[in-house]
Amino acid sequence: MSLPVIKNYINDEWVDAESDVTGDVWNPATGEKIAVVPYGNRADVDKAVSAAKAAFPAWRKTPPLTRARYLFRLKDAFEENFEDIAKTLTREQGKVIDEARGEVRRMIENVEHATGVTTLMTGYTLEDIATGIDCYGHRQPLGVFAAIVPYNFPAMVAWWFLPYAIVAGNTYVVKPSEQVPMTQTKIMEIVEEIGLPEGVINMVHGAHDVVNGILDHPDIEGVSFVGSTPTAKYIYKRCGETGKRVQALGGAKNVIAVMPTADIAEGMPSLVSSFYGCSGQRCLAGSVLAPVGDKTDEMIEKFLFSVRQLTVGDGLDQQTGMGPVGSASQRDKVLGYIEKGIEEGATLLLDGRDCKVEGYPNGFFVGPTIFDNVTPDMTIAKEEIFGPVVCIVRCNSLDEVIDLVNTRGLSNATSIYTGSGSDARKFKYEVLPSMVGVNIGIAAPMSFFPFGGAGNSMFGDVKGHGQEIFQFFTDTKVVIERWF
Repeated sequence: MSLPVIKNYINDEWVDAESDVTGDVWNPATGEKIAVVPYGNRADVDKAVSAAKAAFPAWRKTPPLTRARYLFRLKDAFEENFEDIAKTLTREQGKVIDEARGEVRRMIENVEHATGVTTLMTGYTLEDIATGIDCYGHRQPLGVFAAIVPYNFPAMVAWWFLPYAIVAGNTYVVKPSEQVPMTQTKIMEIVEEIGLPEGVINMVHGAHDVVNGILDHPDIEGVSFVGSTPTAKYIYKRCGETGKRVQALGGAKNVIAVMPTADIAEGMPSLVSSFYGCSGQRCLAGSVLAPVGDKTDEMIEKFLFSVRQLTVGDGLDQQTGMGPVGSASQRDKVLGYIEKGIEEGATLLLDGRDCKVEGYPNGFFVGPTIFDNVTPDMTIAKEEIFGPVVCIVRCNSLDEVIDLVNTRGLSNATSIYTGSGSDARKFKYEVLPSMVGVNIGIAAPMSFFPFGGAGNSMFGDVKGHGQEIFQFFTDTKVVIERWF
């Protein structure tokens, strides 16, 4: 049976890529090829940008409330196709179906939030800045924007940016990860149904050539990116060289502290899911567990017991607690870090290297893994593993935990479990990461708050979604006016 070949979506049409180079799309649970994706080139990018540029003048003049009404229709269409999107996502990415549903829900919430454009995009005025002179600040769209998005959240991440860009009056080009192109393809099929003007939203598939084509294109005003820190730095640098606005969200090494005052029984479910949800493949995932004080051994024993209850398997199976990692190469990378941890002298409490799932001999599975007696200078305590591996760094005080958090270099998110308000206040006041959880393992901001880290986890000035994102997608034109 021939595999489906993914197409680009440009100017409201499904078109073949200009390039003949293709890649394979895999089901991570079964290890089977399920589609073929084109690796486009600069010509594909140029076609998409040309369509978006041509659509911009009329779209910019469309009243904001009218633009928002397209998003209302899109929200309803996404709700009608909710389960199909989630199942497509799980099939090509591997995460558990409930996690996929949660991702699709977050995607829809960004569409809902963006419909508030008539409030969120308003400017400001001041009369009589001098005698008889008034001043106005108008937010105006800029033109064509683009997103380069990762494999771990195939539905949601593009929609941290896209709805805000278009409702503000810009037009858009999305480049999904070549590893998971089917989810955004399904989403664009739904977009096609709501009747947006041609060229407002476009999608181009590919790898490095498409990325560089976006970064170099003179008609793209700004780029949003989520992925690894090395790539985020590269995109930030290239956008600086070509004068583009940029949001480049990078990697993470998130520390989760557990104080002796914490209610372990209440906190354990969210603690476990923070480390092993999405198989550890998320920039908000816990990576380092930092228990403090004389209850550490008891806490670790309870954590280990809870983790052992996780069922690893196909994400489409409702009984599965953790799915595979996203690709064979990612599996091998994670396994390499486990070997590194053993080599560095950490104590392997739970070994996920030989994870076997009945009926899925070719899946990209790594079982839950736990290292104890990890020191802050070990590679596994410093580098982003991006898999289901927990590194336990025992700490003697809250100050030691805060120092651990602030010396990882990747200041994306962190959390603390505690029964002490003073400890919680000190922690959230002094840690560097921009997203902080208190008695919550995953500090995931809702669509109406900004998403993004600090340090080497974030390059750029304006973070994803939230109110501030309209600053990224608009220019404030200041008009100083006097009439005689």
